[in-house]
Amino acid sequence: MDHVKNENGKKHPSIFEPFALVVNIVTGVIGAIIGMQIVTTLGVTPNTAIIGALVAMLIARIPVAVFNKYRSVHRQNLVQTSISSATFGAANSLLIPIGIPFAMGMKELIVPMLIGAALAMFVDAVLLYKLFDSKLFPASETWAPGVATAESILAGDKGGKRAGLLGVGTLLGLIGSYFQISMSAFGVAFIGNIWALGMFGIGLMIRQYSVPWFGADVNKLYIAHGVMIGAGIVALIQACMLIFSKQKKVSRNQGHQETAAAAEERLTRPIGEARRALGLGFAAYLVIALIIAVIGGIITKMSVGMLIGFIIFAAFAAFVHELIVGIAAMHSGWFPAFAVAFITLLFGIMIGFPPMALALLAGFSAATGPAFADMGYDLKTGYILRGNGEDPEYELKGRRQQYITGMIAFGVALLTVICTFNGYFAQNLVPPIDKVYVSTIKAGASPEIALQLLLWAIPGAIFQLIGGPSRQIGVLFATGLLISTPNACWAVIAGILIRLIVLKVKGKEAETPMSILAAGFIAGDALYSFFNSVFKMKK
Repeated sequence: MDHVKNENGKKHPSIFEPFALVVNIVTGVIGAIIGMQIVTTLGVTPNTAIIGALVAMLIARIPVAVFNKYRSVHRQNLVQTSISSATFGAANSLLIPIGIPFAMGMKELIVPMLIGAALAMFVDAVLLYKLFDSKLFPASETWAPGVATAESILAGDKGGKRAGLLGVGTLLGLIGSYFQISMSAFGVAFIGNIWALGMFGIGLMIRQYSVPWFGADVNKLYIAHGVMIGAGIVALIQACMLIFSKQKKVSRNQGHQETAAAAEERLTRPIGEARRALGLGFAAYLVIALIIAVIGGIITKMSVGMLIGFIIFAAFAAFVHELIVGIAAMHSGWFPAFAVAFITLLFGIMIGFPPMALALLAGFSAATGPAFADMGYDLKTGYILRGNGEDPEYELKGRRQQYITGMIAFGVALLTVICTFNGYFAQNLVPPIDKVYVSTIKAGASPEIALQLLLWAIPGAIFQLIGGPSRQIGVLFATGLLISTPNACWAVIAGILIRLIVLKVKGKEAETPMSILAAGFIAGDALYSFFNSVFKMKK
């Protein structure tokens, strides 16, 4: 089956075309290797979606008939989905979790952790697919890296003024990144929610200047973590209110005033479907936590009460971790997965779980979130390329092909990790964040840390409550506090100010060219980051 048709006869390419399947598997292997290599040597995972888009565009220009099909932006979208999913799947969802028991000297837990992390990764992807373009995670939201990838593909396809603007933006992105300016932060400021990004910028500024300005490190004092806990709890309550809120029904002759129900009609995922997905997702995490406990052997190390507590807490932590990471990724383009998993670990230590259980808990929490956020970016790319939801049936057909592509790529990532992790561990190559988790487990937690977390949770909760679920200023403020990218705060603030001035002078018609330029800034930053990482690995 070469295409998936909708009722209007409009075709979307299928991932199951033989050549397409081979291309996507090959790019998936490449993405997985890139992700593992860079996360073990530099501690970061590059955004390879732009690289995937460029690879697809190059394939389309090979003068052989079989490659001509790749002039389709939708086939290019499937290629970038594959490489991006495999990169984050292998590095963040699999290698980081299994590196924790290895770094602790508990090699017997590597395989149980790998099984649990793999299951969590697939559940992560299923949940995002089921939640994307619902009230919780609307397709119309920022998802900035997804916008950048879509604009890159469209520029390659359409050319003209759009290509020129994107080219200028990409060049400026490369130049700015060379001079250590966070061009991703600058670009996001042009397309995201101004309130959310304003708080994100303030958080970044406090993180960068807390020591010279206040004589205190917000990270070492667990202030940032406390703020995220408070904001995260309120965000979870707000999400529940969105899920369970009743829509107001209005008749057609009541004028054109839009209600919550009318707004939801534009979404392709009804709230009832999202509600069921979340319920099944939590149940799946409970089952995975039980599997990890049984095959990891911790079932014999804890009392029945402690075991039940571990399973419930692990599932709840994974679930909340996923939502917070997804919200942050949707609004800012960053997802503080390491830091939120670290918060889970701190709670686990304070509860009193044994070291073996803590290693599995940290790995399980770290496995959720990255695949969720990355698939959100990829589906946003596809959403733009398919016309921003103008044809809902075609949008859903294409989204399903992306979802299947992503799941295949996660499978490729899993096989790649299984075949290579022993080689990395034999060289003592583990992601640097794993050493932080391990040192924290060995050090334990103190009452002072618990007090700091509780104290700073209060302002985090207040910020999130004031901003509401649409602005997410508490979560975004906490995200900024947890990220240590030098001078990113100034890039965000400068971007917001320029955006406001341009809109004041030029009006609404300036939004589209600004979005294309912003996509170029983000693409240039991603390209520079990727190739700079590769260059550093070779040194």
